Amino acid sequence: MPVPVQVQIVIFAVIAAIVLFQLYNVLGKKVGRQPEDDARAQPPAPAPAAAAETGGARPNILDAATLASIAGLKARDPAFDPVRFLEGARQAHETIVRAYAAGDRETLKPLLTPRVMDSFEAGIAAREARGETEEAEFLHPARADLELATAEDNRALAKVRFLAELRNRVTPAEPGADEQVEERRVAEVWTFERILGASDPNWLLARTEPATA
Repeated sequence: MPVPVQVQIVIFAVIAAIVLFQLYNVLGKKVGRQPEDDARAQPPAPAPAAAAETGGARPNILDAATLASIAGLKARDPAFDPVRFLEGARQAHETIVRAYAAGDRETLKPLLTPRVMDSFEAGIAAREARGETEEAEFLHPARADLELATAEDNRALAKVRFLAELRNRVTPAEPGADEQVEERRVAEVWTFERILGASDPNWLLARTEPATA
């Protein structure tokens, strides 16, 4: 006598349930790709120290030569921290650029070596002689990359490559003259220095030079 269709359906359902139960025991509860699996598949997020540099910009990546020079500097100055230094250098860069545009000598003087201060003073004086005023605005946080950190004699030296987008506003002396606005991308290498073992831990800007963008 043939088995009724309803009974066949019940038998197949029981068999399927048994098979699924065995798979459940072997494979566990998770079937398919889980959200936590995606999280594990992603590379770990950069540590805060690595990202702090950048202020939102790409983290500074140090090559072997730079790492070797840092090791040499740290042997003379164990407190040197490249991440903290870069953050301070970035802040100094913005302060110096703004102060130079504004002709703020009082702000510039403690941040520059005497030679650089003389050069900046000449530029400020020339602008004042023309009767112009200037303002510098950063369109985005500048990128800073450490290119060298070393010790020479009693000095610590560090070179930082800055890439910045600026908007300069120049107001001419002539009444009614139009304000001149220029947006430009600036790439420069700044060399900072300080005396090892000195009570003043601040770095001074010792040189500026153009760099490729």
